[in-house]
Parts: sequence; structure tokens; C-alpha cells
Amino acid sequence: MGDTDVRKIRNICILAHVDHGKTTLADQLIAASSGGLLHPKQAGKLRFLDYLDEEQRRAITMKSSSISLQFMDHSINLIDSPGHVDFCSEVSTAARLSDGALVLVDAVEGVHIQTHAVLRQAWIEKVTPCLVLNKIDRLIYELKLSPMDAYTRLQKIVHEVNGIVSAYKSEKYLSDVDSILAGPSAGEDDSLEFVEDDEEDTFQPQKGNVAFVCALDGWGFCIDKFAEFYASKLGASAVALQKALWGPRYYNPKTKMIVGKKAIGGGGGGKARPMFVQFVLEPLWQVYQGALESNGDKKVMLEKVIKSFNLSVPARELQNKDSKAVLQAVMSRWLPSSEAVLSMVVKCVPDPIEAQSIRIERLIPKRAFEDNGVSSNVLAEANSVRQSIETCNSSGEAPIVAFVSKMFAVPIKMLPQRGPNREVLSNYADEGGSGESDECFLAFARVFSGVLNAGQRIFVLSSLYDPLKGESMQRHVQEAELHSLYLMMGQGLKPVSSAKAGNIVAIRGLGQHILKSATLSSTRYCWPFSSMVFQVSPTLRVAIEPSDPADMGALMRGLRLLNRADPFVEVSVSSRGEQVLAAAGEVHLERCIKDLKERFARVSLEVSPPLVSYKETIEGEGSNVIECLKLLPGSSDFVEKTTPNGRCTIRVQVMKLPSALTKVLDDSSDLLGDILDGKPGQKVKYFQREGEKRIDKDDNSVEALKKRILDAVETEIESDSENIDKDRAEKCRNLWFQILQRIWALGPRHVGPNVLLVPDVKQEISDCSILVQGFPHVSEKLGFADSSVIKCRKEGQISVESLATASLLSKEVENYGSSVVSGFQLATAAGPLCDEPMWGLAFLVEVHVNHVEHKSGLAEALSDQANQYGVLTGQIMAAVKEACRAAVLQKKPRLVEAMYLCELITPSEYLNPMHSVLGRRRASVFKEEMHEGSSLFTVHAYVPVAESFGFADELRRWTSGASSGLFVLSHWKVLEEDPFFVPKTEEEIEEYGDGASVLPNTARKLIDAVRRRKGLPVEEKVVRHATKQRTLARKV
Repeated sequence: MGDTDVRKIRNICILAHVDHGKTTLADQLIAASSGGLLHPKQAGKLRFLDYLDEEQRRAITMKSSSISLQFMDHSINLIDSPGHVDFCSEVSTAARLSDGALVLVDAVEGVHIQTHAVLRQAWIEKVTPCLVLNKIDRLIYELKLSPMDAYTRLQKIVHEVNGIVSAYKSEKYLSDVDSILAGPSAGEDDSLEFVEDDEEDTFQPQKGNVAFVCALDGWGFCIDKFAEFYASKLGASAVALQKALWGPRYYNPKTKMIVGKKAIGGGGGGKARPMFVQFVLEPLWQVYQGALESNGDKKVMLEKVIKSFNLSVPARELQNKDSKAVLQAVMSRWLPSSEAVLSMVVKCVPDPIEAQSIRIERLIPKRAFEDNGVSSNVLAEANSVRQSIETCNSSGEAPIVAFVSKMFAVPIKMLPQRGPNREVLSNYADEGGSGESDECFLAFARVFSGVLNAGQRIFVLSSLYDPLKGESMQRHVQEAELHSLYLMMGQGLKPVSSAKAGNIVAIRGLGQHILKSATLSSTRYCWPFSSMVFQVSPTLRVAIEPSDPADMGALMRGLRLLNRADPFVEVSVSSRGEQVLAAAGEVHLERCIKDLKERFARVSLEVSPPLVSYKETIEGEGSNVIECLKLLPGSSDFVEKTTPNGRCTIRVQVMKLPSALTKVLDDSSDLLGDILDGKPGQKVKYFQREGEKRIDKDDNSVEALKKRILDAVETEIESDSENIDKDRAEKCRNLWFQILQRIWALGPRHVGPNVLLVPDVKQEISDCSILVQGFPHVSEKLGFADSSVIKCRKEGQISVESLATASLLSKEVENYGSSVVSGFQLATAAGPLCDEPMWGLAFLVEVHVNHVEHKSGLAEALSDQANQYGVLTGQIMAAVKEACRAAVLQKKPRLVEAMYLCELITPSEYLNPMHSVLGRRRASVFKEEMHEGSSLFTVHAYVPVAESFGFADELRRWTSGASSGLFVLSHWKVLEEDPFFVPKTEEEIEEYGDGASVLPNTARKLIDAVRRRKGLPVEEKVVRHATKQRTLARKV
């Protein structure tokens, strides 16, 4: 492994939507290039890299697996990744270690939801993608398309994939959901046949980065294969033919010239076929039709192909009675898919030296730092290490740097018993056999610089490590010894003594030092790699406990092991003391529970129903002018509370923020946290245009966020501009800008989508009380509060302190601001409906502290009250919390639920059962389209997260397994139903009765379910028929 030239190494991963043929294609590549590891006849059937029992049972890939292949004196490290959205974290780990990606698309089903996701992941990680159009054979014998129709379909898929990549490059879509909803542009499909390929398109068959394959039958090709074949026959150069075999290029047999559509002209123009149809697809169609049709021409056509290309096909295979088996034997030898795909990889995917120079800005972005005593030697060495990574320095003197993308568990009995020199290994000599488990944890890693050797000591750096801060970073760095290095061969492991830069290896000995991912370095003065980006977050949460309480210790150990083995699972303890397991979806959760029961904990478990998260808000539109006016001084629409000792009076007003502003605050929570902590420059901006400089300066990141907030408010005002005149719209705009200048704090957790506003300093101050004014800290950090506003706030504080009656309280009141903020944080973290976080609300809290008249002096009076009622700061905190919750209840509270975007694929005969399933799940269908040339429909719908559990099983049951669906978290939606609805008008009373017989609506049912789960009181009838005794006996 150490002798391979770095220029001859290729690191690739296979990315695609679920069931588009990733593992089947991997089987073909393994059968051809792994040295007899897999027999060609088993390729496509065995699914070699799906070695887990659960993967074989479900027929889907659940984890990333690596294998090393040899092709044309090149070493190719292939990583197969899952296509199911529940395991998208494995896609992130595979893309981080790769330099190129094979993006598979089913030629029949086309681009789907995970295709968008994997293309975006490849773009984020700056890997070079190649397109593979799979299942070409289905166009022939299943859809029975003509060669011209098949060409149109293939061209449409290539055009659509190029559109997705170009949209990501231009930063047009920031999420997969946006790109799916946008869809292909209207009218663009009609003239695709005559569209010239854009030179900037990522995927162009004439450039050799698009392959057409049938992975199951083992055949495939790139255009250059046919260009070489026809070059001698047509008397043209292979290079010219390769450019002409895609797009609107035609062959004129009279002049033997390659011409465009216009040059064909005449009466034959309508019958002219593009060269790709004439010279590539039509011969394939003839071979398939001749082999599969029962008219007796099978032998003639196949023998013609065998003779023309001098193929060596055993007579035994040609005499097979199964026509498809004979066809497969001939096609796999005529156009072997492994040769086409691996040749494309060698030509189009950069080697590690070239790739790391392209990816360095993504892997280790340049850091902004202040020159405050940083040693120039430390900085020079850190930059030298970064330069070594950029050039992929594989010399023995180069600093060693590797990145671990995940930890994975293997049974100790599966580890090799002998080392690279045939020495006997002791596999129980480290943490793997410490008695906790029979599992050993290996690190899935890639060497980016230097030569990694087994047995050497190395530093393990977390993502928070900063080499310039020296001693303060000790807790983010550890020293570990590498026990063994393995070359991964699917499930098998091959011991190696060393690994040069550019190679992918499994490392043993880091199980106690790495939880999820980390950077390995031979020097402390190395920047850690940037964190990986995951497409979704773990949204499905369940509480688990052992069936036997005595097994609690085993469960805790099992959870620790599972948390280390799965890169995406999250384990936490709820406020009620439950062990909560968070997974990406139902399939991911089922696998985690199965691993806990059978591998890690080995105890019987009790699993709760899914714990669904909700939000709480109020009724109304956030951009309404009237709502804005309600926060002005003098408004009577407020809730008033008094502390138990009567010293403080709290008045709270609440209004709803615009939905666009709420979304910006929620999406920018990480950046807001860094800005408010004073370190915004550490965040990496992942979505950037090509050639654009990365945002590292504090001012730029603050300005960008400020602009997004202003744009969100402007968008909401413009959407309502039709209902209001220009003057009122301008007034509303000015009011919103004033509100943005008064942001005291955000909540919950100081970064949420709720806002606390400072009270107006211009209000009259009473002689017997003083107002806790606060300070617009968030507005100042975001740049909304200019110097005049800050000066006005300070002048207001000075004027208050100058009052004779308030002078005794001024110092005391300064300490109450934090109590107000704490009360606001508590209120927004647990709303009044069911203790769920609040969503998109602005609170104006006015706290008036009264002067104490006491003969013995202020200090003694305060001491007496503290003994009787508790500390005043705590009283203010509790009163603010209760006042905020009461204000929300007064303003018609509403529940907010999370929504999934669901993409379903179903045959036309099962459309009605599928719609019935969606209807029972409160889903709303917004897009339905039919695949051209097939009976398949693609349906997009929004499904509440609470209704998604068990959806896949019910869908399979009602559609006989013909339909399938995938979920992606989309947005939060307000339930417009009033949970406290009581009939009041005559029409309502006539429809619902007097209220006693009104059944709880959906919102009330959801609230009661959450309250019941949390142990909160629920209003429900215990005795339904109190006036009549009911017994088992029936007496007339």
C-alpha cells in the first residue's frame, strides 16, 4: 500500500437515490477488479458490500463501505454509500474522504429527492462528480421506447442534472426542498433535441464524464467507446466523432460529413436522426430486439455481434435456453460496464495531489485571527502543515495529517489474526476487549499528508482545537497510539504496516479517543479539518428503558457504544430523566434499536411512542400594521403581574413576528450564537459562488445576516402591500425598523426565533417607581442600533439616576435586567399550551420597581422581604415568565407542527389507494406528475411529522408494495384550529351544540397527548354519564 504512486490513486464514492443501483454497480466493479473476490456471475445478485443482515433483509444499503480495486495499474478506493434519506449522514462521511463521485440516476425514474441531496453534498465537499445513467435496458424491454424517444429521455435527465448543479453553483437554492419545488423550467423539454450543450455544463457525454450502463447485466459504455469503433469505418478522427456523438449532430451519408440540423435540410430533414441515435442506440436496440423476440433471429444477431468484435463467449452460455442470460453473456463481453466506468474514473476524477489543492479551502479554510502575542513560529508551522495537505506531500519527512470521518464497530472475531508480516496478533490487548463489549471500534479515515505507520503515537484534535491558543486548548487535544492499520475490503480487513497520503484506511486504537470524527496529526500545530455538513437533523426521538430495571447499567453502556458507532444518532437525557434516542427516521431508528438489543446492550428494551416536537405561537400575521401599533407606548393591550412582595409590577405585550423573519432567525441560530458571543468569524460559509472569497471577517458576516433580516421584513411588507396603501406600508416599515433597534435578547437559549424588546425610555417615570430599562445588546451586535440610539438609552439611564426618589434604587435596579432576560428565556422555552418552545413572538416587558418606605432603612426592609418571599430577583424572574405565558394565552394561542416533504412513486393503478393513505394522514398534495413513457407517477405532498410514523408500512400494505416514499423535513406550519374553541355565535351553536358535545379538534388532541406524556394536567371528562348507573345486567 505504501509503494503505490500517489498519481495513480483515485478515491471515489457512489451516490444516488435509493434503489437506483449503487450496490449493483459496485458488484460489477468488484467482480472485474478485485482479484477474484467476487465471481462475475454473482455480481448484481450478491450485493457484496451490503454484508449486514439487516441490509440483506431490507435490500437497502445502511452504511458506507470501502473496498480497494486495481485497474490499469491504478489503485481505486471505492466507497459505496446509502441512498435512503435516513442514512444521509453516511453520504457525508463518504464524500469527505473522496475526491470524486459517481452520481447514479435511474433512466426510467429520473431525478428524485435524494439525487438533489447527493449532488448538493458533492458540491459542498468540492468532489468531482461523474454521471452514470443506469438501467438503460429498461427503456428497451420494459418501456419499449424507440431509440429516438430514449435519446430524448436521456438528454432530459442530463439537462436536469446539469440544471441542479448550476443552480447550486449560483447559490440559487439553499436547500434540497427549494430545488425540488422549483422543478424543471416550463417549456424547456420541447426543444431539448436541438439544444446545444453549454460549455459550462458539469456533465457532458462528449467530454467523457457521462456513462450509460445496465449494472444488473454488467454492460455499459461511454461515448468514446463507439467513437473509436466508428472512426475507422467512417474515416474520421475519434476525437471529432466523440464530440459529434451527442447533441444536434447528424451524419450525411452522401457527403460523409457531420452537419447540424439546418444543414440537413430538404425532404430528408424530418427523418434525420442524431448521430447518438443512429450509431449508438439503434445498434443496441437491434441486438436486444433480436435476442429477446421469439422470431428465430436471436442467433443471427448475436453471432454477428460476436464476430464483429471478436468476442470470446463460451458455447455453453450461448446454448442457454434463457434468452436474457444469453444476451447478458454477449453484452457484458462486448461492452463491459466495469471497464467503461473505471476508465471514466481514471480520466475524469483528479488524483489526490490535484484534488487536495482544489478542496483545501473546504477542508481547512483560512482562519481569521488577531495578532495578540501569537508566536510567529507556531503560525509558520501551522501554515506549513496546511501547505503539506494542499500538495498531498507523501514523503516520510512530511507532517502526518489524517481525517477520521466516522467510527464503526466490527466484532472482534472478524479482525485479522495475523499482521502484515504474518505475525500473530493479540486482538484483546486494547479497548476492544475490555469486557464492555465484543465489538472493536475502527476509525474510517483518509491520510491527507505524510505516511501513517502502525504503532506510532499521534495527536487527536477535535473540531474546536486552535493551535494558536496553546495551553487553553489542552482539553481539545489527546495523544493516542495507533494499534493497527487495515485496508478495507468490504467486510474483510487486510492488515498493512503503513499508508501514504491519498489512501483510505481503517485504524484501530482510537476507540477511546474519538466519539464521531476528528483530525489526526503528528504535530500539535495543525488546524483541525472543518466539520462535515449533514443534510438533515435527527428529528425522530423515542424514550427507551430496559424491561428489567436491573439492566439499566447494560443499557447505559450500550448507548455509549451506539453513540460512538453511529455518526448520526444522538443520545440525551430528558428533563424527566428518560434516556432519549434521536434518529433520522423510522428505518434508522429500527436499526439503532436492533443494534442495541443484539450487539451493544444485549438486553430487552421498552421503546416509547415517538416524541414529536411542536412549537407554540399566536394567531395573526406578523407584518400587519395594526399589530405593529399595539407595541407603541400607551397601548392598553397588555398583561399585568405583580411579584409576591408587591414591589414589582410587570406588564407584558406580545405580537407575532413575520414568518420570513422567524425563519431567518431560526436558520441562523448557529451564526447568531457566534455573533452574540463575539466570534462570528469562526463559522464557515458553505454556500458560496465560484470565485467568491470566503466570508471570514466579522463585519461581513454581521452585514450579511443584517441584510437577510431586513430582506425578510421587506418581503412580508411587500406581500401585504396590495391590502394597504403606500403611506401605511411606509409607516409599518419604519415601525419595524424601530423594533429591530430595540432587541434586548433572543430566546430560547439566547439564539431562538423569539425577541425580547427593551421598553421605551421616553415614558414618564413615576416618583415612587423606576423602570428596568435594559439595553439593546442584540441590536448593537447586529448593527441595527446606531450610536444615536445607544446614546439615547444611556441618557435615559442618567436621567433616571438623577431623580432623588430613584437614587436609592438605581444600583439595585441595574441587577434586575438579567432576571427579566432569564424569565423571558424560561417562558419561550416552555409555552403555556404544552410546555413546548415558543415560535416567532416578540415580547415587550416593562418591569416597574416600587420604592420601599421603611423606618429602619432600605437594607433591613429588603432583608425582611427576602426572608418572607425569597430573593427579589427570583420573584421577578418567575413573574416575567408567568406574565409572558399569560400574554400568549390572551392572544389566541396556536400550535405549530413540523412538516415533511414527502416524495412518492406509484403506478397509476395504485393512485387512489395512495391518496387514501395520504388523506388519513392529514397530508396535502401539491404536485403530481406522470413519467413520460411509463405508468409511474411522482407525487409530492406535505405530511405532518406526527402522522408520518407507520406511513411506509401502511403505504406498502394498501398498494401491495408497488409504492414507495421518502421524507425530508421541510418547514413549520401553524395549525389554524383554535384548541380552546367554544361555540358562541348562533351558527356555531346550531352546528356544534352548546359546547358540551363538541369533540376535541386536532390541535387540542395533539396538545393533550403532549401534556399527558409530560405529566401535565389534562382537562378531560372522567365520568361521562354520571346521572345513570351502568351495570352488566340489562333490566328493562
